[in-house]
Amino acid sequence: MMLKQIIVQGLVKNYMNGKIQTPVLRGLDFSIEKGEFVSLVGPSGSGKTTLLYVLGGLEDYQEGSVLVFDKELKTYSNLEKAELRSKKIGFVFQFYNLIPNLTVYENILLSAVLGYQSSKEDILKILDIVGLSGYESYYPSQLSGGMQQRVAIARCLINEPEIIFADEPTGNLDYENGKKIMELFSHLNQSLGKTILMVTHNEETTTYASRMIHLLDGKVIRDERKLR
Repeated sequence: MMLKQIIVQGLVKNYMNGKIQTPVLRGLDFSIEKGEFVSLVGPSGSGKTTLLYVLGGLEDYQEGSVLVFDKELKTYSNLEKAELRSKKIGFVFQFYNLIPNLTVYENILLSAVLGYQSSKEDILKILDIVGLSGYESYYPSQLSGGMQQRVAIARCLINEPEIIFADEPTGNLDYENGKKIMELFSHLNQSLGKTILMVTHNEETTTYASRMIHLLDGKVIRDERKLR
C-alpha cells in the first residue's frame, strides 16, 4: 500500500470581493501518493493554481479537509506552514524569481539558510543534478531562461523536499528548453523519488506525468492514471 502524502476531501474554496462570493474550488476529492508525478490540467480559470496554493498552505479554504503528511492543514500554525514549505515542500514557478544581484550559488545558498544548513558541497551536488556544474559564479542575467529555471529547481531541491509543486514551469520557455526541463522533472521523480504536482496547460508536458487530474470550473472531471 502506497503512502498517501496528501488527502483532499470535500475541498471548497471561495474568493470574496466585498459581499460578492466567487466559488473557485467546488468540493474536490482526491489523494496524492508518495512518488507520483501528477499533472493538474484544465482551462484558464479552472482552479489549478489556486488548488496548488491551498495544498501548499499559501491560501486558506472554507470547507472540507486537506491532510498534508497526515496532518490537517487547518491545524498547522503559520510557523509550521512556513517550515513545511521550507523543508518538506518545494515550489517551482513559471517566473524564476531569482535575485538578480546574487550569483547562482548565492541564490541557492539563501534558500539553504532559510531551510536546512547546507554545505558548499551540497550546493555543488545539486547544481550537478540540474546540469549546471561550473555555473555557480554566474549571475541570472548571464543565463538563458532554461538555465535560470534550472537554478530555480536547484533552489527548490537544496532542502530535500519530499513534494515539489510546479506552477507552469515551462510556461516561459521555448519548446526545446521546455522539453529539457520536463526531462529533469522526470529524472527527479523516477530516479530521486520526488512526488511532483504540476500545473500545466500544455498537453505536451502531461506526457511526462504518471497521472492527470482534469479540472473544470473548480471540479475534478477526470482522473487518469497511466501505466509506466
